[in-house]
Amino acid sequence: MAEVIYNDDSIRSLDWKEHIRLRPGMYIGKLGDGSAQDDGIYVLLKEIVDNSIDEFVMGTGKTIEITLSEQKVNVRDYGRGIPLGKVIDCVSKINTGGKYDSNAFQKSVGLNGVGTKAVNALSTSFTVQSYRDGKTKKVEFSKGEIVTENPVIDTTQRNGTAITFYPDETIFRNYHYIPDFVESMVWNYVFLNTGLTINFNNQKYFSERGLYDLLSKFNKPEEIRYPIIHMIGPDIEIAMTHGQQYGEDYHSFVNGQHTTQGGTHQAAFRAAVVKTIREFFKKEFDAADVRSSIIAAISVRVQEPVFESQTKTKLGSQNMGPEGPSVATFINDFVKKELDDYLHKNPDVADALLKRIMQSERERKDIAGIKKLANDRAKKASLHNKKLRDCKVHFNTTHEKRYETTLFITEGDSASGSITKSRDVDTQAVFSLKGKPLNCYELTKKVVYENEEFNLLQHALNIEDGLEGLHYNNIVIATDADVDGMHIRLLMMTFFLQFFPDLVKAGHVYILQTPLFRVRNKKETIYCYSDEERKNAIAKLGNKPEITRFKGLGEISPDEFGLFIGKDIRLDPVILKDQTIKSLLEYYMGKNTPDRQQHIIRNLRIEKDEVTEEPKVITEEVA
Repeated sequence: MAEVIYNDDSIRSLDWKEHIRLRPGMYIGKLGDGSAQDDGIYVLLKEIVDNSIDEFVMGTGKTIEITLSEQKVNVRDYGRGIPLGKVIDCVSKINTGGKYDSNAFQKSVGLNGVGTKAVNALSTSFTVQSYRDGKTKKVEFSKGEIVTENPVIDTTQRNGTAITFYPDETIFRNYHYIPDFVESMVWNYVFLNTGLTINFNNQKYFSERGLYDLLSKFNKPEEIRYPIIHMIGPDIEIAMTHGQQYGEDYHSFVNGQHTTQGGTHQAAFRAAVVKTIREFFKKEFDAADVRSSIIAAISVRVQEPVFESQTKTKLGSQNMGPEGPSVATFINDFVKKELDDYLHKNPDVADALLKRIMQSERERKDIAGIKKLANDRAKKASLHNKKLRDCKVHFNTTHEKRYETTLFITEGDSASGSITKSRDVDTQAVFSLKGKPLNCYELTKKVVYENEEFNLLQHALNIEDGLEGLHYNNIVIATDADVDGMHIRLLMMTFFLQFFPDLVKAGHVYILQTPLFRVRNKKETIYCYSDEERKNAIAKLGNKPEITRFKGLGEISPDEFGLFIGKDIRLDPVILKDQTIKSLLEYYMGKNTPDRQQHIIRNLRIEKDEVTEEPKVITEEVA
């Protein structure tokens, strides 16, 4: 065996942009194509907007403009503007920025001076222009390298900073921004910064009452059990109520950062609510009964916060600051005083809260017997569960591949067989449905334990007691692109929305896109996901290529399937917009058949299939 030479020449020092481009995950978390709300392209956007938010917090720049297309981002704020002599340094030198002045930014999220530099290094085109006191300077970069540096010139524009960038397609493969995800981000910014206006793609976003508005936006008055309780104090804001849904629904933030995975502040709030309510009613309620159906938002400001990852989605800090109280003590003391005072002053709310707790207790006891039997059955089945072909890595671990963990929910043995043979056994699992699942709209959670298939799926996901133990980051519904497949897709989404809505709200549920056509000649094969892609493939290959129409997943060979569930996988996220879950399920899964018939008729069109020459009926998707 040849000797490996290790000397001075073996040591290589990377400059800032090389290191970011070589290890992007260290700086922005996972990469992705934009189909998940925590994909890297959204982190890039957030890093830029965070700087504009800091200007607002410092008392300047009450308006931020964000213009977005599928690949291009432009952000313009009206803050002080980057000092003109430091424009290049602030976007291209690590450990350079205003946030190192601790007096100016004591409770900011990013203190490592990396954010904007990471955006610069990971963009094929990055342009920064600062407007300051009647002067402006503009610099253009590509992958962190200066392309054009313009001299300082006069301007009539208001003070502030404008940044435009295109994420690098060689790093973010087949990426596209989904406006719904960005809109959700924008709403969070205005909820957390009352008085701030954000114009996103020419639409205005503004909030007067902060977290109260956040809960009001997504919960209609008739769907909550009592008026929203809104509590504000130094470095803390909380809004809470109870609804009709299953599970717990939290929106938690630290220094303006949306901590989607919670952390010490969210855990402290959950404990403080239980403790305060027990003491108020002088009853030792089960904690699960107190928190069942809770809807809450909490925002805290912490000095020098410590997060469990660079993307700052989970707070790890134990204290409010170097010399401050613990996060748990701070939140517990605040909730104990403010919530206790509120309940004493509002006996009607206290009565409604008590009734909600008692209802949860009755529901829990009602299913206790069937739950034990079902869980015993599921434990036995897990030893030889024919429905689940599990993977080696799970999401609720510290493994570096945890974010890649995926469960494919398939219909029938043929489709699950193809995926099973071509999957990555480390991170991809398969759960096979038998026939059409039960329509569980308006059924109680008892059915999750009575229905063996639902119970086995719940155990496979490990979500019976909440999302903390979730086994898979991505739950992918993989059905045929025909009427039966669409129906099964609807039934599965109904199951998740009815019993585990927080799974959907947290962005874990997707629909697998599989190709509708294969277009090939002797030299090249192109898989097409739409009629437009098919037409483009035919034009590219020319000379009458062979065209195959895939009607079911079982028709796709395992070798081909491996191409569709690997690095080029196409997923459609299940996104909840402004409509509530109750109204959404009532329309699509309830007993309003005439309304649905009219919906189909209004959106029906007939075209001739260019391959078969047969007429085909198409129902357009309506948002």
